[in-house]
Amino acid sequence: MIKKESKNVARLRRHARIREKIHGTAECPRLNVFRSNAEIYVQVIDDDKQVTLASSSSKILKVNGGNIEGAKAVGKDIAEKCKKLKIKKVVFDRGGYLYHGRVEALAVSARENGLEF
Repeated sequence: MIKKESKNVARLRRHARIREKIHGTAECPRLNVFRSNAEIYVQVIDDDKQVTLASSSSKILKVNGGNIEGAKAVGKDIAEKCKKLKIKKVVFDRGGYLYHGRVEALAVSARENGLEF
């Protein structure tokens, strides 16, 4: 009998595979996304110094992170925070999630508000 791995274990395996290829620097940091059922979180990370430069979440903004509108609000907020830090270009790390739904909405919103991927 073959034991099936859980969805989260599969996502973590995908995320590890992605992280082998993606690396953020001070000039071009990594934009990392974490998505739970109720919230969505995003961080801008400098992997060389192992420092979070900016972060935002639906919890901080007090919006519903379980829907696309909440993800768009978080994308807009992180783009504005990056503008203040003079960060124009980032590497997008989708965290092992499919580029669809809330993750896609966050990315599109961040692009529309000035971030380049």
